[in-house]
Formats: sequence, C-alpha cells, structure tokens
Amino acid sequence: MQRKFNYILLSLFSAILLSAGWMFQQSIFIFFAFVPLLQLEDQLSQRTDLAKRKLKLFGYLYLTFLSWNLLTTWWVSYASIGGACMAYILNSLFMSILFLIFSNIKRRINKPYAIWLLIPLWIGYEYLHTVWDLSWTWLILGNVFAFNTNFVQWFEITGASGGTLWVLFTNILIFSILKNNTSLKIISKPILKIAAAIIIPILFSYLIFSLRKPLSISKDKISVVVVQPNIDPYNAKFVMDFQMQFQRFLNLVRGKIDNETDYVVLPETFIVGEGLDEGELAQNPAIKRFSDSLIKKFPKLKVVVGADSYKIFKHKSEITSTAREDDGVFYDSYNTALQLDATGIQIYHKSKLVPGAEIMPLAFLLKPLEGLALDMGGTSGSLGMQKERDVFTDKTTGANVAPVICYESIYSNYVTEYVRKNANIIFIITNDGWWDNTPGHVQHLYYARLRAIENRLQIARSANTGISCFIDEFGNVTEPTKYWEDAVIKKTLYLNNDHTFFSKFGDIIAYFSAFSSVLLILFSVFLRFKK
Repeated sequence: MQRKFNYILLSLFSAILLSAGWMFQQSIFIFFAFVPLLQLEDQLSQRTDLAKRKLKLFGYLYLTFLSWNLLTTWWVSYASIGGACMAYILNSLFMSILFLIFSNIKRRINKPYAIWLLIPLWIGYEYLHTVWDLSWTWLILGNVFAFNTNFVQWFEITGASGGTLWVLFTNILIFSILKNNTSLKIISKPILKIAAAIIIPILFSYLIFSLRKPLSISKDKISVVVVQPNIDPYNAKFVMDFQMQFQRFLNLVRGKIDNETDYVVLPETFIVGEGLDEGELAQNPAIKRFSDSLIKKFPKLKVVVGADSYKIFKHKSEITSTAREDDGVFYDSYNTALQLDATGIQIYHKSKLVPGAEIMPLAFLLKPLEGLALDMGGTSGSLGMQKERDVFTDKTTGANVAPVICYESIYSNYVTEYVRKNANIIFIITNDGWWDNTPGHVQHLYYARLRAIENRLQIARSANTGISCFIDEFGNVTEPTKYWEDAVIKKTLYLNNDHTFFSKFGDIIAYFSAFSSVLLILFSVFLRFKK
C-alpha cells in the first residue's frame, strides 16, 4: 500500500511541476517536471510481472497527464464541456501511450543510453500531433517558454521543438545524476552539469538578442490600426445586426485613421451573417460599407478583416470532401480573412481548424456524426480549407501580410509556410471570448510571441474579445488592450524580408525526431520477435 501511495505521489508531483510553468508563467519548473515520472518508470521497470507492470505504469502515466491537461487547460470547458472532456481524455491517452512505448523500447534495448531515446520519441509525437485532424498542440513542452521569451531567442533556429529538446535533455540529465549519486554536494561536478544545462542556452539567448539589430532601423514600415470591437460572442456577436456592429466599429476608429494609415485590422469573423458569396464579394453590402465609409475616403488604406464566407461549386469535379448540399447546390463554408483595398479583394481561408468546432476529425470514419460538431458561432460543422498558405500583398508599401486566423497561431511550423511565401509581417485575427476571463486568452496571446521570435517578424494582433496588441520581433508585447473592453490601438510596424533559419528550413528537429521515432518503434518490434 505504501508503495502504491508513493507512486501516486510521484505521478501527481510530475503533474504539478508540468502545470506550474503555465499556471505561474515561470518556465523554470519544467526542467524538473519529468524527474518524478522517470523515477516512477524506473522503479516499476524492475518488476518481473511484465503485463501487470505495463498496466500499472499506464495507470500512473494517465493520472499524470490527465492532471496536467486539467490543471493547465481547464478553461477549454467554457467553450464546450463535451469538447473539453474529449480533448483531456484523448490528449492524456496519447501522451500515456507514447511514454509507455518509450518504457518498452528502453526495456528491450536494456542499455544506459536508452533513457535518452525519450527525446526523439516525445518530439516526434509532438510533431505528428500537429499534422492530423485530432491535433491539439497547446501543451507542446516548448510552448512553456512563451512566458519567458528572453530564455529562447534561439527559437529563430530551432522553433518550439528546440525548447522541448532542452526540457527533456535537462530532465533526463537531472534524473540520471540523482539515480547514480546517493549524495551530492552543492559545489560538485554533477550539480555544475545541471546548472550548465539550464544556464548555457539562456546565455546563448541573450547573446543572440544583443547581436541582432532591431527592425526599427529599417526604412520599410507601415502604419497599422488594430481594432478590438469587444462584442460578446455568446449573446451579441452572432445575433446583432451587422450594420450595428459596423457602426460601432466606425465610432471606435474615428480620429484614429488618417491619410498616413496603411492598414486597419479587424478580428476573426467580424463580418458574419451577411451571406458572403465569394463569387460576388464586390457586390456584397458588407463589403460596400467598408468601401464607401473608409476606402474611398482613404485610398491607400487596406482593411484586413475576418468573415464567414462560402463558395458555390458550379461543377461536380470541384466538389470537395467538406462540401455541403442545399437543394442540389453544393458549397463550402469558410472561416475567412479578407484584404479590402482600392485595387480589389484578396482572400485566405483558415486551414488549421479546431477539432470538433470547425472540422469533424477523421471524417472518413465519423462523417455521419458531422451534425454534432460544436457550434462556436458563425459557421459550424466541417469547414473548407486551402492546401497552401497565401499572403496579402501591397505593392505600394511592399508589405506581404501573413493572415493568421486564431488557432493557426499556435502552430510554429505552419506559420513558416507564410514566410516561405514571402510574408514580411504577421496579422493575427482571433476571437478569444469563448473562454471567458480565464488563462486561455492570455496563453493564446503569449504563444504568438514565439511566432514572432521564430520568424523575426512583427505582429499586429486583433482580438474581438481577449487581448489585442503589437508584438516586436523579439517577442515583446506593446500596447496590450484590456480584456472585455472595446479599444483601438495604433503603431508603426517594420517589415522584415530576411528569413531566419527556422523560417527557411522549417522544424528540422521535429522532422528528424519523427523519422527516428518510427525507426525506434520498428527496431523495438524487431527485438521483441527476435527474442
């Protein structure tokens, strides 16, 4: 009984340390978070009853990862209790299975170095979890450094996967030292190794920061106005007449826009309920309001705005797997970003969709359940997507805007696809009010800081509710708005046409880890049958 109690304590201790980085916005806890879990796995691995050992280990693992998910992302339940439960259950399950696979591989190889194989296995899991329909990557370990971006300026080389590598390397090093040393002095070689593992990457980060010249010395700049309309997504946004919302917007920006303003940025699905047929956008009343009220008065102005839109398929060959049918007419619905200016309209469709709310996961299996997709306002059910990223261009300023919509901003490798299409600035449009005044909207904002560092691009962020702000290329947030207040902010932002290593080549650490993980699993299977 005492042993079981100790195992539970180790499980919960790991969960608390994992959660503390997010809860207290201090990344330091994460460097010790896996140590109790590695201790638990090591103790259970010495048991001879293999089947029982695996079952018990899985139970303790699930306790750890479920507790971590609940303590860190409990706020998801504000949007949907059912969807949140599904996210907690599945994400914890995937993490537990991955750690169990690691334990099996470690046992079969039975060498001291085998413990280090957790690193490629975990990073490979994190990467694969970003590229399928059930993707929920909020708890990628490297994301914890969003709260301490001064530690990870080298993300411009590695991306968030480099943060995960750092976390796991340090945890395994600490565990190995504690396991092999019964007594440690404060000033000793093992302690110095631990200190070096934590401190050297931080010093490297400060070195990069000191050597990089700020973009503010550049001549390529734009004047940007960001609007936070603050319309309640539950009780007003999707029932209030759009004309009233538009008038509210005009009242907010009056006096902020002038002849020198290049961009106005409005949040995700600002235009809703207006029947935006992409085949007839120029004739749509909502689009005409922007043209008549702003663009004709300020000819150099570009408006980047979120909208619900749809596209009718005129030929059967065009019909997609996400198409809907109404009286024999097939069409796709989209969560869309538009750029409106005097030269025309540019369109981008959100393509990293929220599982359950915007896409039915594994539709080839679950298509009959699509009607149960969560309704988070606007258009529910599986939305249409596009295969490649697009940027909004402007020949006058030279700006190439990456229109990143909400959930897309938590995907580091995904955002680099805009940059490889020559994006030189990022606009994030979102609607964070679904989570109420919880840590959710704060974490979402902070993750955007990592995207700025990875690509060394400045960001304008427009949230309907939540926090709107500007972020510089070092991840520093300026002019943040308050939650649940309407606001308008204005700033000069600087363009950057130079790509970072991460922007050019993507998540190399993740690619290598995913490939290595497959080989390790195959090798483990081979060892099993060899015996």
